[in-house]
Amino acid sequence: MKLVIAIVQDKDSDQLSNQFIEHDVRATKLASSGSFLRSGNSTFLIGIDDQRVDEVLEIIKHVSKKRRKFITPPVGVDTHVEGLHNNYPRQVNIGGATVFVLDVAQFEQY
Repeated sequence: MKLVIAIVQDKDSDQLSNQFIEHDVRATKLASSGSFLRSGNSTFLIGIDDQRVDEVLEIIKHVSKKRRKFITPPVGVDTHVEGLHNNYPRQVNIGGATVFVLDVAQFEQY
């Protein structure tokens, strides 16, 4: 048995929940937030048999979309001594999914 921890953007979480239900994957959804952009995320905890891990990963890949977003760094972040010329809006990649797959030593369900 494996524990899959998937962190996705809130924009993708409802569709991911629906896909898990459709494919009979039991998941617990937790609200979380990212530290870089301080944006809303959802963290899914999924206990799954070893032979279904690839299926779960494919569902996550299919639903979780990478996006580009313009951000303006706060003053003091990534600036140089000569001025604030690095504080102009810049484009960053957001979205997608961060996934951890862990071995489960013991599983109990009551």
